Order: sequence, then structure tokens, then C-alpha cells
Amino acid sequence: MLVRASTRSYPVRNTALSLSSLQWQSERQYAAPPSSSTPAASNAFKRANATSKYKKGFSRKNRVQTFRSMNPASLSQNVFHAGKTPPLNLPAFTPARITEQNVGTAAQYAPIENDPIKYFGTPKNLLLEHRLLSERTTIIRDVTVATARILDRAADKCSENNRLVLTGRPGCGKSSLLLQGVRYALAKDWVVVYIPRAKQMINSTTMYTYDIKTQTYLQPRFAHETLRRLVAVNGKILSELRMSGSLRLEKREIPSGITLAELADLGIKEGLGTAAQGVLAPAVLDRLFTELGKQRKYPVLLAIDDFQCLYTAHSAYRDPHFSRIRPYHLSMPRLLLEYASGKRKFTMGAVLGAVTAVEPEYRISVELRDALKLGPDMWDLCASSRSNGEGIWSGVGGPLEKRNKIFQEYANGLKALSLPRGFTLPEAAAAFEVWMKDGGIFAHATDELFLSKYTESAGNPRDFIWKGLLSSLEGAPPSSAELNGTVGTPWPQLREIRV
Repeated sequence: MLVRASTRSYPVRNTALSLSSLQWQSERQYAAPPSSSTPAASNAFKRANATSKYKKGFSRKNRVQTFRSMNPASLSQNVFHAGKTPPLNLPAFTPARITEQNVGTAAQYAPIENDPIKYFGTPKNLLLEHRLLSERTTIIRDVTVATARILDRAADKCSENNRLVLTGRPGCGKSSLLLQGVRYALAKDWVVVYIPRAKQMINSTTMYTYDIKTQTYLQPRFAHETLRRLVAVNGKILSELRMSGSLRLEKREIPSGITLAELADLGIKEGLGTAAQGVLAPAVLDRLFTELGKQRKYPVLLAIDDFQCLYTAHSAYRDPHFSRIRPYHLSMPRLLLEYASGKRKFTMGAVLGAVTAVEPEYRISVELRDALKLGPDMWDLCASSRSNGEGIWSGVGGPLEKRNKIFQEYANGLKALSLPRGFTLPEAAAAFEVWMKDGGIFAHATDELFLSKYTESAGNPRDFIWKGLLSSLEGAPPSSAELNGTVGTPWPQLREIRV
């Protein structure tokens, strides 16, 4: 795909050079035309014509046409039409399909109007997989069915008793399972709040201001984006729920009886496009969560990926004394920690988190490890597949290691939902078939290739796909049929060719 060039113009400061008259006259030497009665007029015409020519060539209209992608019908060469794969035509990921009979099968996330993948986003590894495949696919596993049953039981119960954290070996599918839970709850008419990258709350990427009233650091831009995405995904349900009481702000009062969608719009549109954008978003988002916790019409799911980032000892934000700010002193992490700890709760719903071990900077804290009862052996959680099985430093300490009492309170009552180490054979076969049909495997797809990659990765989903299937370009040498172009990759010259 061709990328359109930027049309943004930048002012360039003019620089004047002072030259003497003799130097100026010596440098302006023009060749006289062979036969021209008015040479000055002729040169002026040429300069004007050249200026107008370049001006038209780089106009906005011509730039758009120049960098516009070509029509596929105009690509008549065989190289552009070779290797086309038929569509996958997988069944849609729906609650009716989450059964034990469908374990080990593939499904696709059908595009919907209020798609949480579109508005909330996804973790980086899932984003790359969705871009490589022609369809956003997922594998139905045993833990998928188990998580769906847990959400069904939590639909009419308080979230204080349904606070789960997905744990397991890196790459075992925690983020994928969390996204499956989000899509399942949305299809069951839940209010969904999905935070795919919680580390963005503490890595000092958004502005923050100190609020003397709450004695916390507000994050108006992040709260504004959360409100906007929450309304885009749950707008239909929020338009049916009404605010139970009035909301008093510093200079205005929001009356009771308005819908929660209107309440969210006030926080979104206040100061839109100005420096005051999002100034009301933290207070409105806090009240919106409170109203969602009171109502008994729709269950609420709060799904948080990178869950361990909320329990990091210090964030990347700095106070006026240049000391690092604790996460519970920031408005957004504090709001999520209160619901994760049960201090605030939804009358109907659940809190579902997923820990990751991709970045050593945000490792699992000792307080969270104690609450989840993970034990002293942290290899399954913190050993990286990139470290040749040796693992990384996880901050595991003994009973004498210092604990933060505030983090212990916020982690109290959390329960761990451990995922299996890897794919089972039917689940791995379903993933292998998806990538094979979609053209993601360059080597000749055989049973030997499948079993070798499954054995090398020990069934780990991430390693099986990224280090196994996607690295199959270095697999077995091509056969004669592949070299002739009748079978396999249409470009055999990209691989090792035997003479």
C-alpha cells in the first residue's frame, strides 16, 4: 500500500545575504539567445513558465493523485495475482459457540458496530497477529469455556466475589483469553470496560495535574479517552440508564435524571479542541462508574490487561520535588485499584485482569504474588522464552522482604485463574490450519512440520506461532514442484534453491 505524503506546510525563515554590487554583477551571467530581439522578455517568460509548472505539479490536488494507491485491476502482471488464498470463512465467535464440543476449533471476531477491538484496542502481540491474518481469528480452548461459565455465574452477583486474575507462563494466551471474555460479555449485553494496556497509565505518556480536593494527580486526557471509548462501545446501554442523583462540580451542577450517555458526553465535549479538553473527564468518569455499580439492569465487566502494572512500586510520573509518584496517587490507577480490591464494587458484574511478563520493568510485585498465592517458584510467570529457559529477575523475596501495606489492601481478595502451559494437540492443529490456509506458512505444510514446531515450542501458543510457524521460511528445502511454481510459494527464489 502506498502511503499518502503529508500536506502539512512548515514556515521557513528567509535569510538575507549581503553581497557587493561587483560580486552580484559577476555572478549573474546569462547566455545570450542565438536570435532573439528581446532577451529579457524571453528569460522572464521561461522563469514564469517554470514556476507555474512546478506549482501545478506539487499542488494539493496533484499530490493526492500521485500518492493514491493503484487500482488492483490495473496490475495485470502475474506476480501481483500469484499466491492468492481463498477467504477463511470461519464461524463467528458467539456465546452459542463457546461449548465443550467446539474446543479445539477456530473462530473469527466478526466486525460489529461497537467493536471493542476497534475502540479500546488490543495488546501489541494480538494487534500484530490480527494484521498478519486476513481475519481476526481466535482458538476456542478449555479455559475459554471455563471463563465463559464464570462470567455466566457472575452476571447476577456482586463483583466483590468475582475478582479474578489470569496467570500462567508467558505466551500461554492470557491476553487472548481476556479478549475472548470481553467479546463474550459484550455479546451477552454486558457493559464492557476494557483496558488493554494498563502500563500507559503509569509510564508518564499523558498529562497530569494535582487536585487539592482529592489529593491525587488527575489524568484528564486518559480519562477523556476512556470516556469516549466507553460510550462508543456501550452507547446503547448507557442511553437506557439514568443518573440517580445530581453531580456538583466547581462551577456547575449536573441535574439528576439524565442518561449516563448524556453524562459521558458532558465530560467528552467540555473544552473540546481547547487547552481545557477533558477537564471534567476524571470527575465524570468516577461518577459514571458509581452509577454503573448501583444499577441492577446490566452486569458490568472491568477487564484489565497488564494488571501487574497497577501494583508497581513507583510510576514514571514525577511530583514537583522530582520524586516518583505511587500508582495509587494517580486518578486512573486508583480508580481501577478500588474496584480490583473490592473497596468499590458493581452490584452485578466481575473484574478480570491478566498479568504479563514481557517487560521486566513492570514485574509482578511481592504483594500481588502473595495475594494470588503464586508461591516462591515464579518461573511459570516471569521466565521469558527469550532467555533460553533461565528466566528473568522477578523480584521474588522471602518472608522478610518489605511489603507495602497499601498494596496489600488493594490486592486483598484477588483470586488466580491459572492457564495451562500451552496448546493441546487439537488446539495447536486448529491454529496450524488457520495459518496454513491464510498463507502464513511458507514451507510445505506437512505433519512433520506441525509436530516439529509443536515440539520445539512445547505447545506454548506464542512460541508456536511466532517462533514456529512464522519462521518456517527457514524450513526444509523446496521440492521440484515448488521450484517450478506449481505448488507452494509463488516466489521460490526467496528461499534456498538447490542447483
